[in-house]
Amino acid sequence: MSRRRRRVNRVSHERWLVSYADFITLLFAFFVVLYASSQVDKRKVGMLALAIQVAFQEMGVFQASTTEVPIDAAKPMPFATAQAIENTERTASLARIASHPEGVLGTGVENGDLAKLQTALESTLAEEIERKEIALHREPDGLVISLREVGFFGSGEAEMKSTSQAAFDRIAGILQQGDYRLRIEGHTDNTPIHNAQFPSNWELSAARATEIVRLLIVRDGFAPERLSAAGYAEYHPVASNRTIVGRGINRRVDVVILGHTLPNIESTPGVAQNQALEPGTKQPSVDKTVKPSAIVKAAPDTVRGVDGRLQQ
Repeated sequence: MSRRRRRVNRVSHERWLVSYADFITLLFAFFVVLYASSQVDKRKVGMLALAIQVAFQEMGVFQASTTEVPIDAAKPMPFATAQAIENTERTASLARIASHPEGVLGTGVENGDLAKLQTALESTLAEEIERKEIALHREPDGLVISLREVGFFGSGEAEMKSTSQAAFDRIAGILQQGDYRLRIEGHTDNTPIHNAQFPSNWELSAARATEIVRLLIVRDGFAPERLSAAGYAEYHPVASNRTIVGRGINRRVDVVILGHTLPNIESTPGVAQNQALEPGTKQPSVDKTVKPSAIVKAAPDTVRGVDGRLQQ
């Protein structure tokens, strides 16, 4: 009789490969999920952010932005670029508030008056706004009327075009109805200028601002106490200087409508006129002469274009 061979049960020492393969598969799937969740469609996010911004502005929830952001479904602006523009504008607004704290509107009455004033200006300047020669927007300082170079000034010139006098007279006529203080700001793009009249953009921006002040005082009879002028050159852009359209928007003169005029301390009862002087003292003389040609040059701050460079 032949003996039956016993089957030898061999123990497999490679079972760990099964668990190891499962572990590697799960680890791979984990990192794939992490990578997929980090790759968000930036174009869709940009479209969503800009659509929400425009919707809230139309509802009047937030103040209107000065950013000229094209909302194009085919080629929208990236979300990071829109954020950079908004951060630039926010920095510029904070700088203005810090340098001119008296211009910040603090009462609901003034806000309501400016809203009515903006409606009247939009109705009166509808044609110029449609031609992109004038732009209106609200800032923490107040209502801003942007007179763009394309409609009001020649290239490298500070004298206002004769063809734009009618539109400027309509603006002055509406502003004469109130007693708001006005700050005239001259702005340029970052293209250097060198000619016999203006050695730099500082002189050009300041000259345009004081030209508007002069016209308001001489032609339209504005009180000099209501007006001030400032030249900012290219250091307060509202659009990118990398494009022709952006540079055209930055070349502008902003008429910033601030709060109501402050009362004259000499004409206020009980303040100056009714105060008795001590014997032997003379009435102090107050020089109320305001020179419209005075140029205020703001120091260059850190506000730059979207690209962060001051070059074309």
